[in-house]
Amino acid sequence: PRIAFINKMDRIGADFYGSLNSIRTRLGARAIPIQLPIGSEANFQGYIDLLSKEAIVYTDDLGTKSTESLDIPAGMQDLVSQYRHDLIEAVADFDDGIMHKYLEEQDIAEEEIKAGLRRGTVAGVLVPVLCGAALRNRGVQPILDAVVDYLPSPADVPAVEGKDPKTGALEVREHDDNEPFSALAFKIQMDPQGVGKLTFFRVYSGRLKAGSSVMNASTGKRERIGRILRMHAIRREDVDEVFTGDIAAAVGLKVTTTGDTLCDEAHPILLESITFPEPVISVAIEPKTKVDQEKLGMALQRLSEEDPTFKVHTDEETGQTIIEGMGELHLEIIIDRMLREFRVDANQGKPQVAYKEAIKREAKGVGRFVRQTGGKGQYGHAEVVVRPGERGSGFIFEDKVTQGRIPREYIPAVEKGIREAIQTGVAAGYPVVDITVTLVDGSYHPVDSSEMAFQVAGSMAVKDGMHKAQPYLLEPIMKVDVVMPEEYLGDVMGDLASRRGHILGMEGRGTSQNVKATVPLAEMFGYATELRSMTSGRATYSMEFSHYAEMPGNLAEAVGRREKARS
Repeated sequence: PRIAFINKMDRIGADFYGSLNSIRTRLGARAIPIQLPIGSEANFQGYIDLLSKEAIVYTDDLGTKSTESLDIPAGMQDLVSQYRHDLIEAVADFDDGIMHKYLEEQDIAEEEIKAGLRRGTVAGVLVPVLCGAALRNRGVQPILDAVVDYLPSPADVPAVEGKDPKTGALEVREHDDNEPFSALAFKIQMDPQGVGKLTFFRVYSGRLKAGSSVMNASTGKRERIGRILRMHAIRREDVDEVFTGDIAAAVGLKVTTTGDTLCDEAHPILLESITFPEPVISVAIEPKTKVDQEKLGMALQRLSEEDPTFKVHTDEETGQTIIEGMGELHLEIIIDRMLREFRVDANQGKPQVAYKEAIKREAKGVGRFVRQTGGKGQYGHAEVVVRPGERGSGFIFEDKVTQGRIPREYIPAVEKGIREAIQTGVAAGYPVVDITVTLVDGSYHPVDSSEMAFQVAGSMAVKDGMHKAQPYLLEPIMKVDVVMPEEYLGDVMGDLASRRGHILGMEGRGTSQNVKATVPLAEMFGYATELRSMTSGRATYSMEFSHYAEMPGNLAEAVGRREKARS
């Protein structure tokens, strides 16, 4: 079940009806508008509620003041009648009473339409569509009302399934206050009002009291719930207890992060976690002063706790602090927050693309680490087979050593060496992904072998195998959406093509054109400035990560040469 919100109705190229048609054709959804916009682009004033037949017009720029119950504009009455007729016709399929009144051409109450629309939405057949301009707070409140009115409550959905964190056995929790407690932490926020770290969670079963203890099933550690807050934007309300279906924030949790499961200690369950994409861009930063240096670590730690797609590490060779994120804008916002919220001023380097490496074919690798000079030496010998995995499979390790060729206690050391080795590939030193490494053979010395020796041998073996397996570079590809006046279409498309872009499609939006393309991230640095110059500031664009793809050979070689020169 879902509802749709057509946003940015105040932006250049805004087209409610074109977007509505796109939802229907591209998503195959039976999208039913329950609002129609009054005006668009700079003339967007508000909306018409098709259920109440009222016009809501905003009278200030921030959307805090509106005048309700206005008459429908004369030029829109036929359009309103048509879309309201379509709404009632769609809802009638889920309510016999409405169907009877519809056929008899009787008046149908607003609450009846709402109830029928809810049934159709919960069934996953109808998708109510609203509109607005969120940045200007126009149309936001009706979205919250629509969530309550049309989306399923806990009583409307099946029991939640998870697994026992120790045995992996299936566990089921009914949406009932009397079931054992289970909840999912979905957001971490550092409270600006000084309360500390807030952990937002949604209760799937049971109830939770302030001051009680729960188990974090994701880490196996106990957490004590200090206070429980019900959040109302920047306002908060202390509550003693929350129940099934509630969303609240807990104060005092120390080890819980986004995606962790909280549950009753006596009835553990691990719910499905949240999967986050890997960062695609990195920047080196350094504090401007010694005072900034002291605060930098704390600021980065808090920001990374809040945002799972933001990562921080220290370059072992240069000692630089590297921050990673999902794009230029993402990192710009992080650096701006460091200055605004933590008073940390930092210099930043040139953005670097987060390339990955992979292999094209199967190959065998041998690693032999021998240091024997009279006394107790070092001896480790491992042989592996590396082969490409499915895209997105990550790293898979298999142990197929037989007849005790390598003692069992040394197998984890071999795997550890392999895992460390694939963090710096052989093509250009980037992490290796989508690879399966099988340990097939080896040998040991009864006196000189050690965990350290086999760790080194594992690292040497996988490096040897990757050299023979045709390593190549993967680069992040971004999905780019550009809206511009029609006269700039040729220039924009030509520019995207020059950036190795692949045009996915175009569609007209009145006097504007919308171009969708995929473009390598490496070609998109500085695009905002170029687009502004190319279109006299009359175009807008958005960009998000799409996938990783093989980089052309000549460009990959250039990246490899650059990385070798840097090291």
